[in-house]
Formats: sequence, structure tokens, C-alpha cells
Amino acid sequence: MKILIADPVAKEGIEALKAQAEVDVKLGLKPEELKSIIGDYEALIVRSETKATADIIQAGRKLQVIARAGVGLDNVDVEAATRQGVVVVNAPTGNTMAAAEHTIAMMLALARHIPQANAKLKSGVWQRSDYMGIELRSKTLGIIGLGNVGSEVARRAQAFKMRLIGYDPFVSADYARNLGVELVSLEQLLKESDFITLHLPLTSQTKRLIGAKELSKVKPTVRIINCARGGLIDEEALFKAVEAGKVAGAAIDVFIKEPVTDSILFQSDRIIVTPHLGASTTEAQASVALEVAEQVMAVLNGQPARYAVNAPQIPAEMLALLAPFMYVASTLGGLARQLMEGQIKSIQIKHNGEIANYDTSAIKASVIGGLLEGISEERVNLVNATIIAAQRGIKIIEQKETTCENYASLVTLEVITDAGTTTVAGTVLRGETHIVRVNDFWLDITPTGGYFLFSDHRDRPGLIGAVGNITGKADINISSMQLVRLQPRGQALMILALDEALPEEQIQEILDLPDVYTAKLVKL
Repeated sequence: MKILIADPVAKEGIEALKAQAEVDVKLGLKPEELKSIIGDYEALIVRSETKATADIIQAGRKLQVIARAGVGLDNVDVEAATRQGVVVVNAPTGNTMAAAEHTIAMMLALARHIPQANAKLKSGVWQRSDYMGIELRSKTLGIIGLGNVGSEVARRAQAFKMRLIGYDPFVSADYARNLGVELVSLEQLLKESDFITLHLPLTSQTKRLIGAKELSKVKPTVRIINCARGGLIDEEALFKAVEAGKVAGAAIDVFIKEPVTDSILFQSDRIIVTPHLGASTTEAQASVALEVAEQVMAVLNGQPARYAVNAPQIPAEMLALLAPFMYVASTLGGLARQLMEGQIKSIQIKHNGEIANYDTSAIKASVIGGLLEGISEERVNLVNATIIAAQRGIKIIEQKETTCENYASLVTLEVITDAGTTTVAGTVLRGETHIVRVNDFWLDITPTGGYFLFSDHRDRPGLIGAVGNITGKADINISSMQLVRLQPRGQALMILALDEALPEEQIQEILDLPDVYTAKLVKL
């Protein structure tokens, strides 16, 4: 077996690979150079410099695995690799400890003004009065995101005898309790925290999660740390809040644009900045290299990789049947994620009809992937679906029945939280995904990739017109509408397909209408 390492990787990983395979380290290859030689290799290892594009992957006639020595996959065309049957792996946990420790270091630096005092003393000024610090003991630490890094931060913060609160709807209460974390709403976390630290991936849902509106709710003594992803915090809003005294300080390791040498955040003496050092430890780099090496050899030896980011290949004879239902399942997971309330406890997946006669592992993985999209750093697949759910304390129950009353096959997802149960169901009709059930309501929605407004309300005259009036004033066009009800003038569900996203202000207007119970904007 021949392995090509195209970017710098710690020597520990290289030595582990050389013990089992032929390894070439060729750094700084231009795309055409890489394309010309990749056909000789079974494995390619990159970090962030080398781009594994579709052209290069196609030229890799022998390629079995592409490994990214890190978390992000922006430089690997995962779709092209999947089409060609190439497994893509990454190393999502190798730098966990380093990132957690850097977060704690930033928190301590904020509490004791260490960078500022260091700079002042080195400038020749002995000045103690301006750098009165605070203790971490008894302070409230708000952790947004209890994945791998957030959980390790919680464990370390316990040593400082801090009160820990957390916001992450996609971990179970038992999991958080074992960490010593009290689960709260985002709003409560913002209001009560003395320190806030973020540990989330950057997605359309988490982009600018902390902006001017959120910063208006925090204590003026709060200190904010972001060692996760640039873009989670609105940088201009944070700068203004710090300068106005609405936030006591901040420590930022990641930025919207990187590398960066000129940022508005650099203008405040109360904001500590570091150049994305979260994973920059010798131990982390060695751990990442070894994690990648282990997975590369597993794939080359015909074994499953622990952190494969694309699902193993489904036999061709099964793909035609399962692929449409995998999309149904992913859509159901995404819909449930956007409709659910409360803290997740467990999920139940029911397979009815013909689909129950087959191996539904891929459908289960697709459900979990849709449910955790944008929540977990790891891509969910057949190999790791159960592992990722278990890490978050989510119990999975599967049921199969070969009978189905109304459809040839039906997939039903129930998400049980501490606030109740959200039920969604879908099927394939004429080759398309159809959502056919939401809670107690049977309906028929075809996902379009656009926006839908789901409104649960009491059926009464004039309500539909009132909602239409609100969307009309906002210049948002309604392309279609469905209304289903349990009985006349009883509980009903209205679904509006919208050409654009309805602003939060208009959603609140709808919620303020008499007899409207819920109004949620969903992207399907």
C-alpha cells in the first residue's frame, strides 16, 4: 500500500504509517503535480493547504481513503469522493483537550488581566491598581454547546468550583447532569452567566448566534470567550458592547476572516486576541496525526474507520431502494430539529411497509444526521451514528412493521424531549419525498429547499386572512398553503410555503394573534 502525505503532519503519525505501508511525504505540490502522481496511491493525507478537488480524486484510480488531519473538510470534495467510493476521514477529537485547555487559559487571562499587565510592565510601568482581577470560584460559567470540547471545558471548570450552566438542546439531561451542568435556555444563560464560552460549529443557524440583541441581555460584568469558530459572534456588536461597558471583556481565538492582522476587536484593550491557537500544542498535533494514521490503516485493511465522514458504500442493488428513503429520513430529522421544543431525551424511528423488510441502518443514520445537522462537528454515517447519539446521551429505539395502512412504505420519527413529543412522518411518492404527518395532523408537503411557516392554532374565521396580511405587509410571497384540522373550530395546523424567510418580527406578530399557539419558520 502506498500513502501520500501532502501537508505537514506530526512525525508520530508518519512513523506509525511507515511501520505498515510505503509512505511518501511530498509537501507544497501544485494541483497539476498532485493530479499527475495521485494515481499511484491508495491513500492521501492532507491538512488545510492541499485541496482534494473532484479532478484530483478522479485521477486517484487506486484511492481508497482521503484523510484530513484536523476537523474541517472545506478542502476535500466529500461528494466527489463518495461518488468514487473513496472513504473520507478526519480527526475531530485529537485536538479536544488542547482547545479545552486554551479556553480555560483565555478565561483565566480575562479574569486576571494577564496580557494587559504583562504588556504594561514590559513597557516599564509598575501599575497594579488598574488590573484588579476576579476569582473564578463561585462564578457562573455558561457553556454554549456541550460537544467534545464543551464537555471537557465543563470538567475542568468544576475544579475552580464554578457553577456550570449550559445550552445545548441536543444532549440529554442525564448527560449534562453527569457533567455537573444545569441545562437552561439560551436567554437564561445570557442573563445569569459571569463567563460565556462557545463551542459550536459554524452553520447558517449558528452564524452570529451572539449579536447585539443577545449582548443586550447579559450582565455588564460578563466575560465572553470564543475558541470555536469565527462568525459565531458578531465582531462589531461585541466591540461596541465592550467599549460601552455592557460587557466587561472578551477573549477571542477565532475570526470571521483568517488569517487576520487588522480587526475591530484589536482596537479594545479589554479584548484579548490570539491567532487561532486552540489546537496548537505538540500533543494535539501528535494526537491528530495518530488518529488519522489509525483510520487510514483501518480502511486500507478493510475495516471501518471510526470517524468516516461519508457513509460506507451501499451495495448497488440496494441503493435504488434505500437512497430515496435516506433523503426522507434526513428531511424528517431536520424538520423535527426545527419544530421540537425542550431538551432531547430519546428518539424513536418506525419503519412501516415494504421498507421494514430491509436493513434500515442507513435510514437510521440519515435520521440522526438530519437531527444533528449543524449541531455536531462530526458528519453522521453508518459507522458513527449510534456512537454520536450515545455520546450525547440520546437513546434510539427502532421499530419495524411490514404492514402500512396508507402507503407502500412509511418512516416515522418521534423525538421525545422534556417538553413533549414531536412526531413527523414521510414517504416516497412518484420518486419524490413527501412529508405526510406532523404530530396529530396528516398532510402532504413536498420539500422544495425553501421556507415553510408552521402555525399551530385554533381554527376560527379570519385567522388565515390575518396571517396573510402580516406576510403581505412584510412583502413576503406565499406560494402555497395547507390547512389541516382535527375538527371544525378545533386545533388546526397551517403550513405556508414562502418565497423568502419571514423576519422574526413578523413571526412574533403572528404569535400575538389570538388563538395562535405556535409559529415556526422551517427550511425544507
